[in-house]
Amino acid sequence: MINKSAEKRERQNVVRRMRNRAAKSTMRTAIKKFDAALVSGDVDSAQTALDLSLKILDTTASKGVIHSRTADRKKSRLHARFNKMSAQAAVQA
Repeated sequence: MINKSAEKRERQNVVRRMRNRAAKSTMRTAIKKFDAALVSGDVDSAQTALDLSLKILDTTASKGVIHSRTADRKKSRLHARFNKMSAQAAVQA
C-alpha cells in the first residue's frame, strides 16, 4: 500500500502538470499567431499579436510555468523580429 501523502502528491502533480501544459500551449499558440501576422506583412495585426504574446509570456512567467528570464528572452526576440519587419515596411512605404 502506498502511503497517503504520496497519493496526494501524485494527485496534485497531475493537476499542476495539466495546468502547466495548458499555459504553455496558450503561450505557443500566441507566438504562432504572431509569426503568422509577421509573414502576412500587416503591421497592425502584428502589433496586436505582439501585445497579446507579451502579455501571455508575462503571465506564464509570473505563474512559474517558465522562468522569468526565459520569458524576457522570448519577448526580446519577438520585439526584434517585429522591429525588423516594421522597419522594412517603413522603407517600402
